[in-house]
Amino acid sequence: MQIDADILITWGAVAKKFKKGDFIFHEGDQPRFYYQIMEGTVKMFNTNLDGKEFTQSEFKTGHSFGEPPMFIDENYPSSAVACQDTIILKLSKEKFLEILDEYPVYQKQMIILFAKRIYSKATTAREIINNTPESRIIGFLNDFKKKNNRESEKVEIPYTRQEIANYTGLRVETVIRTLTKMKTKKIVQIIERKLIY
Repeated sequence: MQIDADILITWGAVAKKFKKGDFIFHEGDQPRFYYQIMEGTVKMFNTNLDGKEFTQSEFKTGHSFGEPPMFIDENYPSSAVACQDTIILKLSKEKFLEILDEYPVYQKQMIILFAKRIYSKATTAREIINNTPESRIIGFLNDFKKKNNRESEKVEIPYTRQEIANYTGLRVETVIRTLTKMKTKKIVQIIERKLIY
């Protein structure tokens, strides 16, 4: 969702710069701010006791993130980190909720956004639970193309094998082995280590 930046600034939002690798918040923190990306990329993820990372979502310029816990007074279930140098508009939770009261159009956009996120989580869970590594990877690749409106063309996938593993819940070795098989089946191309799908 994107609230007009002028509205956010009028209501007291401030722009904050985060360097690549900086945490915006940690799993377990109390949500106190609405975050909207002006420039850059943020990922939300969980880490298990063995240090294995599972990427929940990635957000880019214009996206907001981390809102659901604000509405139910729960702590963040995931951590958020800048994937590159990023500028974020940060607004207090109280002012954000006042904006939603003042501008009902944003309430409707928030409901649609939450519905899309819930749907995406449900389809991702289905892919992880029910499918082979190849099916999980194809689901991830198709989702990337759909989110970028490039479903009908072959595109370079801008993720490392480790990042694909983090998104699909697979081990990196499984991703490498599966992509090699998919290359043999001509499902993907690998040109100079770049993945084309």
